[in-house]
Amino acid sequence: MTAFKSDFLRTLSERGFIHQTSDDAGLDELFRNETVTAYIGFDPTAPSLHAGGLIQIMMLHWMQQTGHRPVALMGGGTGMIGDPSFKDEARKLMTPETIADNIAGIKKVFSNYLTFGDGPQEALMVNNADWLLDINYVEFLRDVGRHFSVNRMLSFDSVKLRLDREQSLSFLEFNYMILQAYDYVELNRRLGCRLQMGGSDQWGNIVNGIDLGHRMGTPQLYALTSPLLTTASGAKMGKSADGAVWLNPDMLGAYDFWQYWRNTEDADVERFLKLYTTMPLDEIARLAALQEAELNEAKKILATEVTAMLHGRDAAEEAAETARKTFEEGALAQNLPTVEVERSALEEGVGLLSLFVTAGLATSNGEARRHVKGGAVRLNDQPVSDDRQAITLANLTKEGVVKLSLGKKKHVLLRPV
Repeated sequence: MTAFKSDFLRTLSERGFIHQTSDDAGLDELFRNETVTAYIGFDPTAPSLHAGGLIQIMMLHWMQQTGHRPVALMGGGTGMIGDPSFKDEARKLMTPETIADNIAGIKKVFSNYLTFGDGPQEALMVNNADWLLDINYVEFLRDVGRHFSVNRMLSFDSVKLRLDREQSLSFLEFNYMILQAYDYVELNRRLGCRLQMGGSDQWGNIVNGIDLGHRMGTPQLYALTSPLLTTASGAKMGKSADGAVWLNPDMLGAYDFWQYWRNTEDADVERFLKLYTTMPLDEIARLAALQEAELNEAKKILATEVTAMLHGRDAAEEAAETARKTFEEGALAQNLPTVEVERSALEEGVGLLSLFVTAGLATSNGEARRHVKGGAVRLNDQPVSDDRQAITLANLTKEGVVKLSLGKKKHVLLRPV
């Protein structure tokens, strides 16, 4: 491991963020001597990023904390094409309206991690649609396209894998890497960006930008990539059994977000504390040394700290307390995820299976039925064996809700309205 001298690279190295750089010594020297502007691009493929993207946001966070200027680049222009890197097939094309809506949703998260403004160390958010959508195609081919070798582009792993499988790569997608490289040059001209960061799957695209910058007269540009993370068991980060672990609160509440991190595998606790919290390394080492039952306390701290950065300290502590009451006291915590149901429907009676689907605990009646037959379903903490059971107002607890549970960790309250 390189012994970095700059605060930023030393912090990233110690906490496990660095997979590869284009020039360790040159980049370290740059961060020691200048206030560096660096950026990461975010694809607007959904209305929210998910937990897998947190590593990139935390890299921008540490940039600002160590005295540099982070830039979050929204791909409003490149999103019109979609990044083909390591994909089996072309992304479905999105309308400009969908892209705009997705960017509006994605933006909500960043202010929890970065301080935005016009100062030399304050974060910026920019959109590559501002320069890409007004490009004159012929001029762009003459001024930028001439610097790209098709032979070299075909040699990139992201392209070779697609072609080796005899899966088509459209000319539209082939242009993506040119536009992303041009973003780097444009951000250097506009904002003085000297570093592009991203996941390790973006290495070829970032190096393209460095090479284009060299050919178009920019100062020396640099690349830094983070490892593509999976959990200890090989699961993709940001995914759970229920789907994506979204960062936007309207797509996933604080309690469910907290639970995702509480369920971290033992082997991942230290790594995740380093990557996803700002806790001191000596405290992380102490927590990581805990064994067996005590390690569960470290997982709760991990969950609370990660949730606090995204949802705020109050929401994180409320989620932790809700979990404590639910799992340790067996109490009915009113802060559990809640779904409203029509009181009139409960007056007549609603099938348990359909309510399980309404509560998001199953995707279909058939799936809910299998859970019942497997003994995983509870109604107000009592096991259910009859998949034809109907839920009525008589099933309301003294708190005026119905508690549905799947296994020991998934609970939803149904509240009549």
